[in-house]
Amino acid sequence: MGNTIKTRKSFSGHARKLQDLCISITDCHHSTPVWRDWGKIVVRNFNIKNGKLDLSSPSYTDEATFNERISRAKPEPGDLIITREAPMGEVCIIPKGVECCLGQRMVLIKPNPGKVNSQYLLYAMLSGFVQGQINQSDKTGSIVSNLRIPLLKELEIPLIEGADKIAAVLSALDAKIDCNNRINAELEAMAKTLYDYWFVQFDFPAAYGKPYKSSGGKMVFNATLKRLIPEGWEDGTLDDLGQIVGGSTPSTERLSNFTLKGTPWITPYDLSGNQGNKFITRGTQDVSDEGIKDASLKKLPAGTVLLSSRAPIGYMAIARTELTTNQGFKSFIPVNGFSTAFIYYTVKGQLKTITQYASGSTFKEVSAGVLKTVKIVLPKSSVVAQFTESVESIFKRQDVLEQENQQLAQLRDWLLPLLMNGQVTVA
Repeated sequence: MGNTIKTRKSFSGHARKLQDLCISITDCHHSTPVWRDWGKIVVRNFNIKNGKLDLSSPSYTDEATFNERISRAKPEPGDLIITREAPMGEVCIIPKGVECCLGQRMVLIKPNPGKVNSQYLLYAMLSGFVQGQINQSDKTGSIVSNLRIPLLKELEIPLIEGADKIAAVLSALDAKIDCNNRINAELEAMAKTLYDYWFVQFDFPAAYGKPYKSSGGKMVFNATLKRLIPEGWEDGTLDDLGQIVGGSTPSTERLSNFTLKGTPWITPYDLSGNQGNKFITRGTQDVSDEGIKDASLKKLPAGTVLLSSRAPIGYMAIARTELTTNQGFKSFIPVNGFSTAFIYYTVKGQLKTITQYASGSTFKEVSAGVLKTVKIVLPKSSVVAQFTESVESIFKRQDVLEQENQQLAQLRDWLLPLLMNGQVTVA
């Protein structure tokens, strides 16, 4: 990154109020935009997480609504957006090339470039020092916490010697993470396209490497599936892919059931924080051997495909190592010659059907019995083996990139408070 990190004991910075560092701080319109299937981008609260603007699931409005919502202040690259509630205090910076307006419950911050670096201000507002001030608005709303505009304007922002260099160091780490994410997304598209080509369109490599169906491979009608499938393939259910295993929760009244360094124990909440990744190593808690016995937990081997079966339904991940789960899962341990990769994409392709079959009076849940009724096509084992071999290098590369990103994020999060409170400097 071209910079040297040095530790120091003294703090040479000072703090300024946020409003003194900005051209303007503008509250959003307190109204719901007119939603369209296409048009101008509307940034919503769920688009902002962990300091990033994520427009992978964009929302749109029409030209007239867009112009109305930018009438107070137009969001521009380098501006910051902060959420006022649900959740409160999420911050991001608007990147180059993005034209957008704001939805509800958020504020547009226009930094004064003569007083503060936009990227530095972003990291300062993500720091524990500033987030602690934001949390003073906790439980201020009647239903949810609400970040009040007067408090926002009065936020004390630490100004550190070498702020531009600090921003450059942290930005370099984030840029590498973003680069890895883009590579992973491209790899995922390649693997998914191959799966669809082979097992949805049935154009897997046949004689002389020609695509099976489009080159005249024999298709036969399957009465159970009520469709044509390649000759020699069979019908089955998700239960045929692997051993479907649930989980459970050890008694929380016995503290000895949980430990800092035990067997990873995954909950649907852990998967919600793992979105964008294919693999998972551990969650927020581990269980001890005593906890495993207490809850009769089954250890799931590496390569098990995890599927959250309630609260919410449909989050997926692949176990990177041996682990356990709570009762909010139906996990697939590969058997019968079906690989982790094949199971992962087959289950993922059936999520809409799986969700439709969910039931429950308090909250929707998918049972193992339901999964055993979801019908699928079962290819010949030789085709599955060939597919698995074809995507093996992709999966390995994705795994490496995800672990590298975790290390980079840990480094960034470790450096951030040290840089903000002046414990280290950038030479």
